[in-house]
Amino acid sequence: MMEIIKTDIEGLLIIEPRVHGDARGYFMEIFSERDFRAATGLDVHFVQDNESMSAKGVLRGMHFQKAPHAQSKLVRVVSGAVQDVAVDLRAGSPTFGRYSSVVLSGENKRMFYIPEGFAHGFLTLEENTVFQYKCGAFYEPSSEGSVRWDDPRIGVEWMQVSGSGWILSEKDRKAPLLSEQPYRF
Repeated sequence: MMEIIKTDIEGLLIIEPRVHGDARGYFMEIFSERDFRAATGLDVHFVQDNESMSAKGVLRGMHFQKAPHAQSKLVRVVSGAVQDVAVDLRAGSPTFGRYSSVVLSGENKRMFYIPEGFAHGFLTLEENTVFQYKCGAFYEPSSEGSVRWDDPRIGVEWMQVSGSGWILSEKDRKAPLLSEQPYRF
């Protein structure tokens, strides 16, 4: 079974899987729909798995998909480490515009569940970080949206990465501010 840790934003969950280790190494179950539903009460079905590898200091985000292709995500780090961030974009939510942040690493094996209605991004803290995520809807380019990673309204406190600055795509540099968003979940 897994341990579920609630964050200060409704719906965002940190998941600590049970890891079975011995002299040979370890084994852990990444995801069981049945056990996830029993532990969280959520009926989640994932349809797509993605993986990225990034150099130290890469900042990816803050991305989301609009309805009808909005995505829930279950994210984890296979090797390396990230500061993972989710921003509440749900209209009418008492935590609209607030974010939650967690360090995920190959060492701590934590996962972060992000429901529909959130922008998501991460900053790699180590070289060659391998990041995986399960998605509750297929990727649809026409539904893609983003919010500026450094939006002062949100105020994400990104970690400092020694030896390098942050590396962003041009698309992420030019993402609109939350106040400029034409879309609300």
